Amino acid sequence: MRTCDDALVFEHLVERIGDAVGAWLYVIAGGFCFAEAAILLGMVFPGETALLVAGVFCQRRVLELWIMIPVALFAAVAGDSVGFEFGKKYGPALRRSRLGRWIGEPRWAIADAFLHKHGGKAVLLGRLTALLRALVPSMAGMSGMRYRTFLTWNFVGGAIWAPGCVLLGYGFSKSLDTVGKTLTWAPFAIIALVVVGYVVMHLRKRRREREEGEALTAADAADAAQEPIAE
Repeated sequence: MRTCDDALVFEHLVERIGDAVGAWLYVIAGGFCFAEAAILLGMVFPGETALLVAGVFCQRRVLELWIMIPVALFAAVAGDSVGFEFGKKYGPALRRSRLGRWIGEPRWAIADAFLHKHGGKAVLLGRLTALLRALVPSMAGMSGMRYRTFLTWNFVGGAIWAPGCVLLGYGFSKSLDTVGKTLTWAPFAIIALVVVGYVVMHLRKRRREREEGEALTAADAADAAQEPIAE
């Protein structure tokens, strides 16, 4: 049947990738997760995407779930810690650099306001938001937050986020088997819809964040203009 053939094609594709890359898939997924905050890769490629894909490979028995989850957790916590130290030492220079200007002052302003509003909890809450997940660790380092406080909230956030992303990908892949038995081309159609929906939501969120950041920057400028100039 055509449906069975589609499922076999998908299964074969996953197996071929697994055979070609092998255990390096752990390193690749963990690397993207690590680099999200460590080198601000999350501004271009959200780390949860790599972990969702890793979850699919776990469900297809290309990777082991009991290995992937600790790798994801370690990579998330370590990457944020590197971002924290980088922000602590080079924060102002980073913000003024070409990369900082590319990120844009509105995004920096959003992360800064979020951190000052929530304190240590911002590290946990930021872990659950794509834009803030990349910027909050560096902003926390710039703010002078104690590393012990940062690490506590960072670990809690990573323990929720990293296994959650892997298991979500695992469950998504498992559901494809069930749906694929009744609908032709269902696995590929569902994947396409999810990707398109994710991109649309991501673009809308970035536009809203940019608008909020511009409004926040304008408000800060207005407040500064009202302050008396010291003689």
